[in-house]
Amino acid sequence: MNKYLVELIGTFFLVLTIGCTVIDKGAGPFAPIAIGASLMVMIFAGGHISGGHYNPAVTLGVWMRGKCDTKDVAPYWASQFIGAALAAGVVKFFKAGAVVTPATLQTVPALLAEFLFTFALVYVVLNTATAKGTEGNSFYGLAIGMTVMTGAFAVGNISGGAFNPGVALGITIMGLSAWSSIWLFLVADFLGGAVAALIFKFVNPVT
Repeated sequence: MNKYLVELIGTFFLVLTIGCTVIDKGAGPFAPIAIGASLMVMIFAGGHISGGHYNPAVTLGVWMRGKCDTKDVAPYWASQFIGAALAAGVVKFFKAGAVVTPATLQTVPALLAEFLFTFALVYVVLNTATAKGTEGNSFYGLAIGMTVMTGAFAVGNISGGAFNPGVALGITIMGLSAWSSIWLFLVADFLGGAVAALIFKFVNPVT
């Protein structure tokens, strides 16, 4: 039960940071730095308890890699989505009155952007937090957080830079993305996580 609560808390603060830094000017061009940093610190805070996934696509990849019990997958996903929804509610309270316009996404570029950087994120997670060659390192949280920061800077203006089905739910509730677009994030992000796990297992045959 503790690890499910940790997943909820970590996802909550990630999505809260996204909303607070993006809506109504917020942190402006520095938002990706704050978002990556929030993920980093939550991973360092809870990684030793739950693995610090805070992302259903990461949970999928870690499960496929063999480092997450099947019985934990659904509770992890539930905790992550609940944390994201709660954070979105808090953001709407904090930013009450702010004008929020859903982003207009070009389907194919957005799908590709989400797939590529979710792949990158899960690939980094698997190689820094689950591989024998990097076991016991102290940098994995920084590496993962900076991957999200990089993706947000690189393709945030193309896809919204979710790279996380939980974040996709959060930004949709906040009004930053239309409900009609949520399928795009779910498909691209889960597919990116799955492909990353397959590639990881291919390049690390002995794990």
